[in-house]
Amino acid sequence: MAPGKHSKNDGRKSTNNYCSTVTLVAFVALCLVGVWMMTSSSVVPLQNLDTTLKNTNEVRTVVTDDSIISKDETPTPDNTTSKQFEDNPGDLPEDATKGDNSGNSQHEKNNSKEDNTQTQVQETTIQNEDEKETNSDEKDSKKDEDVKDEKQEISEEGKEGKEDSSSTQVEILPSGAQSELLSETSAQNGSFSTQATESMNEKEGHKEKKGEKDYGYNWKLCNVTAGPDYIPCLDNLQAIKGLRTTKHYEHRERHCPQNPPTCLVPLPEGYQRPIEWPTSREKIWYHNVPHTKLAELKGHQNWVKVTGEFLTFPGGGTQFKHGALHYIDFIQEIVPDIAWGKRSRVILDVGCGVASFGGFLFDRDVLTMSFAPKDEHEAQVQFALERGIPALSAVMGTQRLPFPARVFDIVHCARCRVPWHIEGGKLLLELNRLLRPGGYFVWSATPIYQKLPEDVGIWEAMTKLTKAMCWELIAVNKDKVNKVGVAVYQKPISNECYEGRPQNDPPLCNESDDPNAAWKVPLQTCMHKVPIAAEVRGSQWPEEWPSRVEKAPYWLLTSQTGVYGKPAPEDFTADFEHWKRVVNKSYMNGLGINWSNVRNVMDMRAIYGGFAAALREMNTWVRNVVSVDSPDTLPIIYERGLFGIYHDWCESFSTYPRSYDLLHADHLFSKIKKKCNMMALIAEVDRILRPEGKLIVRDTVEIIDEVENILRSMNWEVRLTYSKDKEGLLCVQKSMWRPVEVETITYAIA
Repeated sequence: MAPGKHSKNDGRKSTNNYCSTVTLVAFVALCLVGVWMMTSSSVVPLQNLDTTLKNTNEVRTVVTDDSIISKDETPTPDNTTSKQFEDNPGDLPEDATKGDNSGNSQHEKNNSKEDNTQTQVQETTIQNEDEKETNSDEKDSKKDEDVKDEKQEISEEGKEGKEDSSSTQVEILPSGAQSELLSETSAQNGSFSTQATESMNEKEGHKEKKGEKDYGYNWKLCNVTAGPDYIPCLDNLQAIKGLRTTKHYEHRERHCPQNPPTCLVPLPEGYQRPIEWPTSREKIWYHNVPHTKLAELKGHQNWVKVTGEFLTFPGGGTQFKHGALHYIDFIQEIVPDIAWGKRSRVILDVGCGVASFGGFLFDRDVLTMSFAPKDEHEAQVQFALERGIPALSAVMGTQRLPFPARVFDIVHCARCRVPWHIEGGKLLLELNRLLRPGGYFVWSATPIYQKLPEDVGIWEAMTKLTKAMCWELIAVNKDKVNKVGVAVYQKPISNECYEGRPQNDPPLCNESDDPNAAWKVPLQTCMHKVPIAAEVRGSQWPEEWPSRVEKAPYWLLTSQTGVYGKPAPEDFTADFEHWKRVVNKSYMNGLGINWSNVRNVMDMRAIYGGFAAALREMNTWVRNVVSVDSPDTLPIIYERGLFGIYHDWCESFSTYPRSYDLLHADHLFSKIKKKCNMMALIAEVDRILRPEGKLIVRDTVEIIDEVENILRSMNWEVRLTYSKDKEGLLCVQKSMWRPVEVETITYAIA
């Protein structure tokens, strides 16, 4: 018995000793872990990403700027948050901010303190996924080197580091009230109406649940019949098959899916960076737009030819086989008052083909809105955009074109295959709506110079119709080089002819019909009266280019309230000064953009066109987009010699994939998130932006962070992230990456 009892006691001692040892070892381990955590705490990841990326080099600058608060004041809720209203008005002068007295006085107080203060960079972090497992000392050393390299890439001027930030030549956000971040005040439309009155019912189906944030980031490749050329609102084959008739080109009009796609469009095999302008006007890479049908059909007319690995454009067209420039000069010879690039600045080219007419009008300082349908003339608009020429996929069918009334100086049609004379001249009356009083309609077609029975009949019908519309036939001449005829008509500048007609046919529109309403509005077989009051738009011709781009239009009155809450002319001027400052001090040198590679630009949320006007000396063109539920400022944009279009960003844009080199979105994403699916807009941005193209986003910090995370999940390169006063700036570059998983879009499958 005793030995057994003794053996049991020895076993208990052994167990106690073992437990003590384990406890001691665990305690020491915990201490070591604590020490390790403390020593590595100097490196904090900027944020958690939902995916692991191959390329995650980033410059992220977090800024505090005490200059917005008086040096003699202590920050309080009143002096730190009163400026952050619904939409930040940017660094506009005190006379351009939202017009309430307390807001103005606070703005003046802030502005007086900012001019002589420097932005202080408090933290700059470079993050690299491949180095996450290295120790903090190695990271700190590597970080300093990467910061230097990245800053050299971002700024041509260079920066000397945090200790020398006061001598920096490039300002990412130049000093100024409200952090140089401009946005339209959502609470005020000023004196401007919106296009949304025609589309409220349509937009109800697109609304997103408030606060929905779980997007998933599970990208898939679109499987559609159109493949790399997919345009969601024009390739909705299910909707097109359900049309009762296509007599009026209904099958070429927009038929947007109720739920916009969130998949990514594939790239053509062999796609590469587009050729730069102006070389691109003459040739593009075949593999970027691999279509040869148009070359087979129109090669003899010098539209386009296949030349090795290129598609080449001799500069011809159906009516100008021997070159567009000769044809352009011939038009001015027969009507000298056209004065390309002075009196005539903004042109509409109907049925543009590959847009050589608009492409060569750049040589005459003329901006052309070219459009043609997505039809059997395979990829004609896509060719134009790849060449660096503005073009749009659209058709004259059953609805008004998405432009305001009386904005185009000239409308041009060269064998555009539009039956102007039928159905009471409904389509020609739409051109009458768009043409300025005193503007010209330039028509080049076989009825002008051929004597075939059909041509003679069309000419007689057009003569009768244009006379009834009070259009004056200014000139009819034959171009001996191209062996074609050109007829030039002029729209009246008064209502005298309308009132003196023996018959009211075509009839005058009702006074209640708004000629500017253009978003999904059916065509009308009527004419609007010409404005005659001196203060009404259209009663006078704009100033000659380029003077018109800088001056507020004569019809913007001080009695009208501008978008930013002040008299409209002051709003206009402040907006222009703001964007000149942003572009010159920030965009030109501060974002790492090689502007020689930038040709096709879109301002996705334009107000007065200030961003486009600030770029006018660059070798670029800018399509201004005015949202249908924003103040209708598009007529102002046209008046200053720029161009644009109405659009609802809850739907896809009518352009081919890979159309633009740079997209600019000023407080667009925050607005879209409140009304529809922001992920669909991200997918649309990816669709219309070229690989290696740039996206500049200005928005709230929360939206900037969200958009940045989403774009990182698509392997886009973040060039710069910057935040200040709850507002942010993001510059990213699209990559060539495409997902592997496929999503079939059933309504887009033939």
